[in-house]
Amino acid sequence: MDIPPLAGKIAALSLGALPLSYALNHVSALSHPLGLALMSALILGLLFVAIYSFSPGEIYYDPLYAVFAVFSFTSVVDLLIALQEDGYAGGFMEFFTKEGEPYLRTAHGVFICYWDGTVHYLLYLAMAGAIRRRKRYRNLGLYWLGSFVMSILVFLPGNILGKYSSEIRPAFFLAIPYVLVPCWAGVRVFNQARAPTCYAPNVVQEEQSKGILRRPVDLALVMYLTLAGFFTLFRGLVVLDCPTDACFVYIYQYEPYLRDPVAYPKVQMLVYMFYVLPFFGLAVYGLIFPGCSWLPDWALVFAGAVGQAQFSHMGASMHVRTPFTYRVPDDAWACFFGSNLLYALGPQLLAFRCLWRPAFFLHPPPGPLAHHKKED
Repeated sequence: MDIPPLAGKIAALSLGALPLSYALNHVSALSHPLGLALMSALILGLLFVAIYSFSPGEIYYDPLYAVFAVFSFTSVVDLLIALQEDGYAGGFMEFFTKEGEPYLRTAHGVFICYWDGTVHYLLYLAMAGAIRRRKRYRNLGLYWLGSFVMSILVFLPGNILGKYSSEIRPAFFLAIPYVLVPCWAGVRVFNQARAPTCYAPNVVQEEQSKGILRRPVDLALVMYLTLAGFFTLFRGLVVLDCPTDACFVYIYQYEPYLRDPVAYPKVQMLVYMFYVLPFFGLAVYGLIFPGCSWLPDWALVFAGAVGQAQFSHMGASMHVRTPFTYRVPDDAWACFFGSNLLYALGPQLLAFRCLWRPAFFLHPPPGPLAHHKKED
């Protein structure tokens, strides 16, 4: 995958979050939740105006340039929040986590801030750089889309359903653009032209004529997806209070974090069961039967989604902000870490395989060639 150069102008603008957050931290008016929400909305509006004035050509070429620029600024803010909550920085975002979004002080909140401040930040700079140089960024966009949507699907319902539901402040409603923008961005990313493939029809036909037993990598992925599907279903039943002994032992001896009243782990497992589990089944089908041209795109989306989700889930399971009774027991740490790491790596390997040799997933070659091959 061709990774474009990072956007230096956007990086410089995003670093403006450092002095700005430090200055706002000492403004007494921001101690009121409504004042904080209004100030945050004003800053985002002014930031958009600044980006438009600096780079009108890029925005006319692709409006997502402005989205990535604004989100790169918020990514730096999220990284400051995570570093502050872990004691690595101070004097920047105390006002926001106290009066704006106190649920960001949870272990799950800290780790989604780490992910947004590092992985998402680099993706924003890379995609903005691609737009500036008129290059493709569809694959990066699909990975970002899955990661971003997964964080929203878990974080927002977790805030409403968990023990922090009584801590909802006006700043919470700033998340509305974070729900709407990915829908619009996702449509634009999917509508972008795919990178051209250079496979001759006979090569595609030869690749698609191989059964699953002649493709050991795909066979291994099918076996992984099957096992991961059962693991997904099992953890979904665990958080739904399945009364079996296996579920009881697992939730108390291996992943007690699933009982945490913050609700994020429960929501995460349900999202896995209702969204990721069906994809695993469809991916098995796409690896067995040729011509499933939709699989490479959706493999990237779910690779981003599962990568973000597992990073947050594994980190929060062991973080000091999680009460000791809900952290991973010492004697189960290796089992927990190994199984969850494999769960995170599998979709990344699936996406890599789809990008590495996509001939099996291309549309079948024209009929005359296939008919001629059959007669031979």
